[in-house]
Amino acid sequence: MLRQMIKINEEKCNGCGACATACHENAIALVNGKAKVLRDDYCDGLGDCLPVCPTAAITFEQRETVAYDKKAVLQHLAKRSSFQTSSCPGLHAQTIHPVNDTVPAHSVSELRQWPVQIKLMPITADYYNGAHLLIAADCTAYTYASFHHDFMKNRIAIIGCPKLDSIDYTEKLAEILRANDIQSVTIVRMEVPCCSGLSHAAVEALKTCGKSLPSNIFTISLKGKIIKD
Repeated sequence: MLRQMIKINEEKCNGCGACATACHENAIALVNGKAKVLRDDYCDGLGDCLPVCPTAAITFEQRETVAYDKKAVLQHLAKRSSFQTSSCPGLHAQTIHPVNDTVPAHSVSELRQWPVQIKLMPITADYYNGAHLLIAADCTAYTYASFHHDFMKNRIAIIGCPKLDSIDYTEKLAEILRANDIQSVTIVRMEVPCCSGLSHAAVEALKTCGKSLPSNIFTISLKGKIIKD
């Protein structure tokens, strides 16, 4: 399927790196002094990189997603985690500690880290060490009333929607599982067919990460009930 993505003219590129900093999807990196798109499937086609390019080296084009250099991508993602904080405060990986107060337990947020979106999650972070990982479709938190208490509590939660993001999460999830001391994986999806993309990606990541990790899958109905585990 054809998608709108950016194209970089290497002859015009002066290697300033402004586009890599502006790209919130981790799609661009400097390679041998020139900006390159390392992951077509990470490019959202919105063009945040266009207005910051001083030499007009970036344009839009319609093309198929192409294969990528896996080794280069892993090196790029490792480097990106160290300077993302300077490009967007919302991407800064941080641990969140629970607030001890007198409010009812079900009123307390169980979020233990930031960010939470799969596309924005770093490959490595301190909060992954010894963590129980929750991989959830973003709709589940709105549908299942006790989502925080029953699923997020004592877990690192990452959410996404493969239909809206239009990407395969498998490799990103496998990289996270492979690079960190994850203890278990819980997968929560909706009963709707499009949500199978999330559970499939998580299961495939578990198969390819090179580790044997305990896992569970829960399916939430449109009425907010657990219908399968």
